Amino acid sequence: MREFDLIRRLQDIITVPDARYGDGCVLGIGDDAAIFEMPGNLQMTACTDSLVEGVHFPAGASPAAIGHKALAVNLSDLAAMGAESAWFLLSLTLPRSDPGWLDSFARGVAELASETGILLAGGDVTSGPLNVCVTALGLVEPGRELRRSGAAPGDLVVVSGRPGAAAHALQVIASGGQPDARDLAALEFPRPRLRLGRALRGLATACIDVSDGLLADLGHVLEASGAGAELDLHRLPCPASMASMPERQRWPLQLSGGDDYELCFTLPPSDADRLGELAGAAGTELTVIGSITASAGLIVRGPGGALYDPPQTGYEHFGDDADGAG
Repeated sequence: MREFDLIRRLQDIITVPDARYGDGCVLGIGDDAAIFEMPGNLQMTACTDSLVEGVHFPAGASPAAIGHKALAVNLSDLAAMGAESAWFLLSLTLPRSDPGWLDSFARGVAELASETGILLAGGDVTSGPLNVCVTALGLVEPGRELRRSGAAPGDLVVVSGRPGAAAHALQVIASGGQPDARDLAALEFPRPRLRLGRALRGLATACIDVSDGLLADLGHVLEASGAGAELDLHRLPCPASMASMPERQRWPLQLSGGDDYELCFTLPPSDADRLGELAGAAGTELTVIGSITASAGLIVRGPGGALYDPPQTGYEHFGDDADGAG
């Protein structure tokens, strides 16, 4: 299959005909660049992520899962900003032309694109080692975006979902076992928390998505906010598949494993009674796991208040102690 046939095939499968901001794409696939028109008084948010075989997914991974995840990780970044998903660009590097692989990949992208109303507006296809790069564009009202900065002493630290399932699946796969189906779904088909991000606008003082590990990503919030935090491990929600694991084996996966794509955010204590309403609107559980402190640094306490020293904080692509899927 030739290059432009590949492009047309991707376009036919992925393009969402009733995309939420489809009319705002004045010029899309078929020219040298796309042109977008911002509706109303909205601002554009942009993010990009590359998924590399052997780093973000193993060789032989399901093409549908690769397609879903490539879009999902970008949508998770938009969710962390409180943005509406609008358009995306897809650059795909393929080692060979395989129509069956391509169709499965495209359907994985298309299903999530249709679910979230985001429009494919352009991209590129080339030959080489398998690599997928997505650039997602979102829209948000000026001053209503969520940022990493803004967490204040006394704010609650809240996490969505139950971190650790994806890292647990990866650990089981690496050991030659078969992971729990729910853990495997968390690893291969993460659910970006777009509804939660939108619901947090005007409420959360800071927000980030958990991609490199809960501790590492919360650390970015603390650095941007000039604050510290104290976490209570006995509050950390546990995936069902990990309930029987010894805590000292479970905690590193939950705190540092990464690939969760949940949201970690801070909320004034006066809004704590709104967590139930937010969870209902977002369709996911929300758990208070700690609080922001005035003194710098991140303190983690186990049951009984004993200090816990995590072996790692999270995934680092160019670090010597990387741990997780990235």
